[in-house]
Formats: sequence, C-alpha cells, structure tokens
Amino acid sequence: MEKIKIITDSTCDLPKEVIERYDIEVVPLLVTIDNKTYHDGTGINFSELMDKIEIHGVLPTTSQINPQRFSEVYKKYLDQGYKILSIHLSSKMSGTVQSAGIAKDILETEDIEIIDSQNVTSGLGVLVLRAANLRDQGMSIHEIKESVEKLRHKVKSSLMFDKLDNLIKGGRLSKTAGTIGAVLNIKLILEVLEGEMSVKEKVRGTKKAIKSIITDLDKCEVLEGTEVILLSAGANPEAYDALKANLEDNNISYIESEAGCVVGTHSGDGACGYFFIEK
Repeated sequence: MEKIKIITDSTCDLPKEVIERYDIEVVPLLVTIDNKTYHDGTGINFSELMDKIEIHGVLPTTSQINPQRFSEVYKKYLDQGYKILSIHLSSKMSGTVQSAGIAKDILETEDIEIIDSQNVTSGLGVLVLRAANLRDQGMSIHEIKESVEKLRHKVKSSLMFDKLDNLIKGGRLSKTAGTIGAVLNIKLILEVLEGEMSVKEKVRGTKKAIKSIITDLDKCEVLEGTEVILLSAGANPEAYDALKANLEDNNISYIESEAGCVVGTHSGDGACGYFFIEK
C-alpha cells in the first residue's frame, strides 16, 4: 500500500481534532492587520480578528501560500517516502493552488498530485476528509485524485450571513447583491458555485433563511461514508442551534466547525450553514 500524505491549506476550516485524527497536514495562509501578519489558525483567533476589524475599520489583507513554503513542506514528506496529495481552495479565489504547482515543478517529482477543489472553507474540508478516508481504505494516490475530482462538483453548500459588508469589501460579492440584502430584512443564501461565491436564494428574515438551508439538505442524499459539516463564523445562535437540531433530529452524522481568520475576513461575523457531498 502506498504511503500517502494528505496536505491542504488553512481555508479548509477543519477542527483541530479532526485534522489530527486523519493525520492531515495543514499549511496556513497569512492574514495581515494593523501592520502585523499572522498565520491563519495560530497567533490570532476569529473573535480577536473581528475585534481588530471593528477597531481599525478596515479589512485585513490575506495572502496565499508561496511556492517556497510548499516546497519545504513537500520535501519534508517526500524525504520520508510519502507520495503527496495536495488539495486546495478554489483557484478563482486564490493563487494557492498555482503556488503548489510551481513547488511541484521546482522539486521535479511525479510523487505529488495537486487538486483544485473549486471550493473553499468546509466545501474544501469535506473533500479533504473524503480523500483521507479513501487513503485509509487503501486506494492509490491516482485513484483518490480521480475520485475527489469527480466529487468536487457534488459539494453542496448553503450559507446565511448576518451582514454582507465583508463579502462586498473583499470583492467576494457584488455591491448590487449586497444592496438587495441590506433592504427590507432580505437574507441572501449563498453557495460556492463553480469555484466562486454565488447568490442561491433571497428570503425575508432569519427564520425563512434557516428553513431554506434545512430544505436544501432535506431534499438531497448525503454521500454514504461522508459527514455534513455545520460551519459557523462568530455568533448567530438562532441559526446555529436550529441547524444543529435538524441534524440531530434526523440522525445525520455531522462535524461542527468554525471559520478561520482568512475565511472570516470575508464572511464577517454571524455566518452559518451546511456543507456536504451529495450522492
């Protein structure tokens, strides 16, 4: 059986205990605010970042992983006899996957396979976990890559946001779409579609937004052997508690996760929703 290391980036937003359980290597992106740069996942947490945004009135800047850093991480595992499957956030949102490709070329090896997940946050996370499960079942690196690439278009997501300011400022959502959400208590349900954030539905009020997210899950069949990820970014207890209760009432296996600082820079406070792979 091949010795395979799964590598991803910090925008996967997987809980630490899950990362450790599946022996996944997570390479952090960078977040800069108030002239200080932090590794996503260490040095600053989501709550602290939101406080700094409030104090300074500007969004942090986020930076992709550079090829040199990828080369260092890859070489460490190649020297230990691993083949590497490196899965990263959408190339339409970051140059991270391109940096991974440059690092592979620098190392001149065929023992690294790179996947553009065409997703971000827990959409990337569910694919990374799928890859780890397939590895543990004894699949080859090429079989895992083929399977994950077939599944990336089956990743479903539904997210509601208390505020859309950060998405607009960060260029992840158009000003037109944001204006719609700001009037008459209209809530936008967003999804990751073809590698980018997209408006899925417009509803009036939080309760209808919660119902919409639950309905999206109820009408789909989750791929066997995978879990739903319940993602939160900051405090939205009404939505979070309702979505969690729905999973438990229907005996659906799930993982609770919180957005990291890179994703949180764009989502802002109060985002909440489901990510899963559809059968």
